[in-house]
Amino acid sequence: MMRELTKAEEQVMLILWEIKEGLVKEVIEKMMPPKPAYNTVSTVIRVLESKGFVDHKAVGNTHIYFPLISEEQYKHFAFDKVMNNYFENSYQSLVSFLVKEKNMDMDELDELIQMAEKLKNKK
Repeated sequence: MMRELTKAEEQVMLILWEIKEGLVKEVIEKMMPPKPAYNTVSTVIRVLESKGFVDHKAVGNTHIYFPLISEEQYKHFAFDKVMNNYFENSYQSLVSFLVKEKNMDMDELDELIQMAEKLKNKK
């Protein structure tokens, strides 16, 4: 079962999704300053391995890490969690929140409505 990522884990995963695979030092190179210590990133990656998000292949005396879970899979998981925890699985509540609280642009709202109508017509 997929679990929620910490901020540090999410930061590492975003980089691994971008670069597809890499060494710890390559992950660190992609991070914004101040860059964490090598051991910190290495520990985060090992935790991600234990959670089933990352695996590695040994090349000589080093490890090349790669994601096992796609970014799209995690987006679905995270979105479902937000929908369940904050909007009672109601898309109407979500759109209402976006319009009222986040000043959603009316053009964007029209696009959403058009997309919904297209999906409805396909069924």
